[in-house]
Amino acid sequence: MVQTGFGGVDVVRLSQLPDPAPGPAEVVIRVHSAALNQLDLLQRRGTTRLPGFRLPHVGGMDVAGEVAAVGVEVTTVRPGDRVLVDPTIGCHTCPTCADGDPGNCPALAVVGGNRPGGFAEYVSVPATVTHRLPAHVDLAEAAALPTAWSLAWHAVQRVGAVAAGETVLIHGAASAVSVAAIQLARRAGAQVIATGRTEAKRALAAELGADAVRGDEQTVTEVRERTGGHGVDVVIDHVGSATWPTSLASLRRGGRLVLLGNTTGDQVSFSLADVYRRGLRLLGAGAYTPADFAAMLDAYLAGGLRVVRAAEYPLAELPAAYRRQETGDALGKILVRP
Repeated sequence: MVQTGFGGVDVVRLSQLPDPAPGPAEVVIRVHSAALNQLDLLQRRGTTRLPGFRLPHVGGMDVAGEVAAVGVEVTTVRPGDRVLVDPTIGCHTCPTCADGDPGNCPALAVVGGNRPGGFAEYVSVPATVTHRLPAHVDLAEAAALPTAWSLAWHAVQRVGAVAAGETVLIHGAASAVSVAAIQLARRAGAQVIATGRTEAKRALAAELGADAVRGDEQTVTEVRERTGGHGVDVVIDHVGSATWPTSLASLRRGGRLVLLGNTTGDQVSFSLADVYRRGLRLLGAGAYTPADFAAMLDAYLAGGLRVVRAAEYPLAELPAAYRRQETGDALGKILVRP
């Protein structure tokens, strides 16, 4: 499915392209499933574009499938292997990559972001970003993992350092990132309070182990009541300006606010005095690392974590998948399959 312009779903259409061939250190993957992300929507609309993005473009950051061909230098996977792709690709030579942080590489490449992605029958990627999957893992379920679960792992485990006995507030209960964050915080031994706009979203959060509350003007009051008046230790917020006041007001003294998104807006205002007097810590999550991706995948493969799939569409029905994503009512990940 090729994007040829910017705007509505009509700028993406089914096209025939030459099958990709692997470079010396690359593999070609026969795509089983690919998941939608917010970046796919933003780049289709033209409101956000990664450096190096150009038309025509094939989106799809999160890819699971089978190796169809390998380059002459590849020894880590072979044709027929079932694999999951980490979409973040660094240059491997700059100081940032040497530090194990390719997500901040000046020459960052992203599968489906500024190089062809998984909304296709085949995609080529460096062998270094492929991870083999055991036979029992559902490839469609695995395709829901890469971006959302890696970001959630990075925010909860590395940046937020959520610990047993703490209480965590997570906004946007039914989004893919929050679905992951709720479970990862519970896995760390924390109590979780999750906000959701609808009864269905709050019910899903409750199924995942959270104490679900409405995401409205009463949220802070409810959070305080459920924490004995103290507030929460950690807030995980990927929503942005709409939840900013609630996030700050819900924190206890010395609490940590982990920021990893700005879906509802980028600009906020707050009292510096309130932040420094209460000893609050405002933490930008930044990019996840390959180590985060590997640790997330190991945790998932160990069992006990649940992927939530909202819907699945044939590849040619990607426009319908976009429409569903844009309603904001999907519970979990939306997938497409060639």
